[in-house]
Amino acid sequence: MQRILIIEDEHDLAELLAFNLQQGGYATSLAHDGVDGLTKALAELPDLIILDLMLPGLLGTDVCRRLRQEPTTTGIPVLMLTARGEEIDRVVGFEVGADDYVVKPFSVREVVLRVKALLRRSGDLLGEAKSLRIGSLTIDTERHRVTVEGSEVELTTIEYKLLLTLAERKGRVQTREGLLQDVWGYSYAGDTRTVDTHITRLRTKLGSASAMIRTLRGFGYKLEEG
Repeated sequence: MQRILIIEDEHDLAELLAFNLQQGGYATSLAHDGVDGLTKALAELPDLIILDLMLPGLLGTDVCRRLRQEPTTTGIPVLMLTARGEEIDRVVGFEVGADDYVVKPFSVREVVLRVKALLRRSGDLLGEAKSLRIGSLTIDTERHRVTVEGSEVELTTIEYKLLLTLAERKGRVQTREGLLQDVWGYSYAGDTRTVDTHITRLRTKLGSASAMIRTLRGFGYKLEEG
């Protein structure tokens, strides 16, 4: 049974999420502040973490940043909850490593669907069994490992899936809308800035290989060598 760690300081909301996820067949555990949430994440190594942005003790952004720095938790999908919908909140969440976000107030059903989509993508990655090499970039899909010039690059699940999607379709332009569907697994109702934010973060992590991800203004992105 897959385990979801819910880090949310609103007790009623946390319990509501836990109940609905349990109804969906998941095991859950709860934490109500950032410090406890980080401790449980490192100890339990859940399959997915639902993380509130504004937490007492340690902010959700700080928790997420720490999770991405730890080898044992760097690949765990993180769904961030935020009470505000401004672009700055989404950008900050993605910059520290969140894979997805939901703005409060939200439908619990929507959260459950997004959890399923993230876990499905994560599971798909584990089932891959091949290696792709494009220039200095190597993607070992059996081990979920990316290297540039022999040095390993730490990526989140969504970053990895985004890079893998572009690599598997090398040389072909991928629209932002298409990437939202293929990588995230559902429609973002036109919020294509999510893709742009992840591409920016991916380029930063890829260093010398970043130039292989090319922007075609008005269309989308493609990955190609040279």
